[in-house]
Amino acid sequence: MGTRTLDHAEVVSRCFPPADGIPNHPDLPMVAIRKALAPGTGPGDAREIYASNGWGGMWTWGVFPFHHYHPDAHEALACISGSAELMIGGASGERIRVETGDVLVLPAGTGHCFLSGAPDFKVCGAYPAGQEDYTTLSAAALPMDEAAAQVARVPLPESDPIYGTDGPLTKAWGLRH
Repeated sequence: MGTRTLDHAEVVSRCFPPADGIPNHPDLPMVAIRKALAPGTGPGDAREIYASNGWGGMWTWGVFPFHHYHPDAHEALACISGSAELMIGGASGERIRVETGDVLVLPAGTGHCFLSGAPDFKVCGAYPAGQEDYTTLSAAALPMDEAAAQVARVPLPESDPIYGTDGPLTKAWGLRH
């Protein structure tokens, strides 16, 4: 299994208000964990790490090049190769650069969009148990009040997708064990 360490990781969290047809989450921040995964961690390793922490519905690909969100699931994105510039929080959100080894955890409703990146850019995505059958919506696909109500009903995960019960997400989202 790939290795993960907090020794060299930098944790950044950001909240985004509703904007541009994207509800974003009313309470939970996006959490970026820089250098969460050791060099050489591949898709199979990332899947094993996710599974060991109760996250599933895994896939490996890129990020859609249009603003979208998941109203019914939180999402973890582990960059397993290359680098990219993503827009998080909708069209007026924040540009976030991700590199191999970085992990983003997006609370339900958080907009995200691929802007540009290396040809080999790939992420391995995963979702908390019970949220694997998620919906992908483009900006303004639902009335904002309806989208916000759906986002607010999404239960918290049991653990951080990379570090389990004692990771950055556990602290940032107030997960209790």
